[in-house]
Amino acid sequence: MSSDAPSRIRTQVAIIGSGPAGLLLGQLLHQAGIDAVIVERRSAEYVLGRIRAGVLEQGTVEVLDRLGVSQRLHAEGLIHDGVEIGFRGRRHRIPLKTLVGKTVTVYGQTEMTRDLMEARAASGATSIYEAEAVALHDWSGSAPTVTYQRDGIAHEIACDFIAGCDGYHGVSRRSVPVAALKVFERVYPFGWLGVLADVPPPWRELIYANSERGFALASMRSPTRVRCYVQCALDDKVEQWSDARFWDEFRRRMGEEIADRIAAPPSIEKSIAPLRSFVVEPLRHGRLFLAGDAAHIVPPTGAKGLNLAVSDVFYLHEALRDFYRDRSEYSLDEYSPRCLRRIWKAERFSWWMTRQLHRFPGDAFAARMQETELEYLFDSVAAQTSMAENYVGLPLGASGIHGQRSSRVFAASHPIS
Repeated sequence: MSSDAPSRIRTQVAIIGSGPAGLLLGQLLHQAGIDAVIVERRSAEYVLGRIRAGVLEQGTVEVLDRLGVSQRLHAEGLIHDGVEIGFRGRRHRIPLKTLVGKTVTVYGQTEMTRDLMEARAASGATSIYEAEAVALHDWSGSAPTVTYQRDGIAHEIACDFIAGCDGYHGVSRRSVPVAALKVFERVYPFGWLGVLADVPPPWRELIYANSERGFALASMRSPTRVRCYVQCALDDKVEQWSDARFWDEFRRRMGEEIADRIAAPPSIEKSIAPLRSFVVEPLRHGRLFLAGDAAHIVPPTGAKGLNLAVSDVFYLHEALRDFYRDRSEYSLDEYSPRCLRRIWKAERFSWWMTRQLHRFPGDAFAARMQETELEYLFDSVAAQTSMAENYVGLPLGASGIHGQRSSRVFAASHPIS
């Protein structure tokens, strides 16, 4: 999947990062006839070994359909037309398809990455793995370059644009002066302990539970594999959580009905992730564009992280296509505001889900507001419709407060959900 580059090559777009955002952008640009090189500091095997979520919005599936990389997704993915919310022993199903006519698809991010890697290899496009000391240069001018080392040899990529799809800890955002970025961040006082286990899921749809002991989530990756979570303290260590302790706590938070359905299968992966909301503005800096986790992080409660990355790179490929076709920078100028309109709506929904479903230590007011909010959700079709609309994903062409002209034009010509 990788290829050795000469000491200097020329391309139109240099993509930093070969996660799903970078790979998807590469395929979108390839389909549009735009040459792009992907640079990744890790090996392909490492990228495929990362365990990530996999709840795909309908719009994400439609983008993959357009690229012709969704055959395995449709064969193996699990379509969910509802989701359940549990609170104090009571569970309520939100019928997504009935309320808003859309569904979500459960398909592991690792599998989506594999599909995109295979499609890129089949296209013959260049991907450079295990690139060390990656650095971005002259992106504020008209002739940016990317340098890296591989097998002790220095290499350079000359390009028109750089797409930073290399995640929260990547080099792309760190290359921008701090003074040029406006940062918005909320760090939550807890984390998620997640367990992956090979056992058929004894539930048909995702179940989010708010209990007196804390949050829990019953999820799955396939018909034979579950992914389950419990809220934990930030200073907890994985070693403190045996499989038996995890499943005992999971059952207590989920309630007797779910407890009776699942035993204590051995975990094949176990990890703790902190929760945060994070956005940087703007997403364009000269010829450098930030996308995906390089630009924003959402708590996983709303299942928006991967889907936001998809919308970012979809907008970016549209902007680059328009530039090469029309030689106009209008769409490039609109990239950041267009993305941010959707990002902030997803941040709001993820923040709302997180606030309603977790225990916030020592905050009695928050606990009472959760009770009131969830009772309202259970009893109000309007509230359920609002949640469903956000959970399945807002349209990629949804207009916002600013830049409505661009969004209306996009929505009229691109009927993706």
